[in-house]
Amino acid sequence: MPDEQMAASGSTPGSVPVPSGGAPSAPQTPPTPPRPLDPIDRSIMRLLQADGRASIRSVAEQVHVSRANAYARINRLIDDGVIRGFTARVNHERAGQGASAYITLKIVQNSWRTVREKLRELPGAAHIALVSGDFDVLLLVHTPDNRTLRELVLTRLQSIPEVLSTRTLLVFEETDLLDAGLGPNSAQAISEE
Repeated sequence: MPDEQMAASGSTPGSVPVPSGGAPSAPQTPPTPPRPLDPIDRSIMRLLQADGRASIRSVAEQVHVSRANAYARINRLIDDGVIRGFTARVNHERAGQGASAYITLKIVQNSWRTVREKLRELPGAAHIALVSGDFDVLLLVHTPDNRTLRELVLTRLQSIPEVLSTRTLLVFEETDLLDAGLGPNSAQAISEE
C-alpha cells in the first residue's frame, strides 16, 4: 500500500513503526515495479516475521547496521508495500478455535470477486486464495468445534449461489514454520548473511 505512512501515535520510542490504516479515496496510479531487496532487507523481513514487536535497536544489532539505517529500511519496506503490517500469531486451539479445516470450493466462472467478498464475512475465515487445479478457491477456517465447522460448510458456504461444490479437509496438526526457527529462513540463516 504505497500511500501508507507511519502512524504518529500508538508507537513507543525504539519500537518498530506501524503503518496507519485507511483506504485510498482517489484512483491509484499503476503500481511501480518492486524495488530489489538486498540481503539486509531480507534479514529484516525475516526478523520481523519472527517477532513483529522487535525494537529498531534489536533489528539493527542483528543485521549489523545503524538504528537510523534499520529505521529507514523498515519505513521503505512499509512504503513500498513489502511489509503490509504487523500482527500476532495466534494459537487457535488455546484461543477456543480447536477445529481447523482447509475447504476447497468450485465456483461459477468469473465469480471470484463476489465469492471472495462473501467468504470474507464468514466467521473464522483466516485465508482465502484463488488457485489453479481441480478446484478454484482454497479457504482456511478456524472454528470452536466440528459442529460449528459443519454448520459453516453446510449452511453458510453451500448457500452462496456461486459456490458449485465444496470439499473439507480437517487439520489434525499444524506447525508454524515461523515458530522456533523451524523455517528455512530462520534466525540461523540471518546470522550467516
